[in-house]
Amino acid sequence: MADQRRVWGRTVSRFVVLLRGVNVGKSHRVPMAEFRTALEELGHGSVRTLLNSGNAVFSSTESSTSTLAASIANVVEARFGVFTPVIVKSAAELDAIVRNNPFPPPEAAHSHFLVAFAMGQSGLQELACLSSLVQPDEHFSVTEHAAYLHCPGGLLESKVGKAIVGRAGRSVTTRNWATVLKLSALLGEGVA
Repeated sequence: MADQRRVWGRTVSRFVVLLRGVNVGKSHRVPMAEFRTALEELGHGSVRTLLNSGNAVFSSTESSTSTLAASIANVVEARFGVFTPVIVKSAAELDAIVRNNPFPPPEAAHSHFLVAFAMGQSGLQELACLSSLVQPDEHFSVTEHAAYLHCPGGLLESKVGKAIVGRAGRSVTTRNWATVLKLSALLGEGVA
């Protein structure tokens, strides 16, 4: 994956940003066209949004994902009045999340397979206690990169899934496997 290149003597890297719980119902509205503009106004390039759920990829000369997450969170709060966890992963980190999936689902199961993203290890480790909620037909794993949940009966039928999108997962955000692969493909388009 081409995740870096040098432009005018500066290293430009690719990143994905994921917002938790936006554009669900009438609250926490972050229009994606305006979000794209906000990222561009922060100085990021090659910005592309995906779906209407707070997903974007971009290029930046900033290398710190925590610095990027903080600046994006500030803009989202100031511009849209939304205070929510903002997760930023480098292209290399997202690639590791995809490659290290402990049980990749078949294409037909992509919508029943969730990946939980956190800014740091502590957010992921908080999810480890949910293992006791796993039902017999489910698979759940917390790794150093992400947490993975295959819930064949659907998210609404999964106790782990409900916990992750609820209070237990307040510092993480989830995306289904199809969205993760689409974001990976967008990052793979490289730096423009």
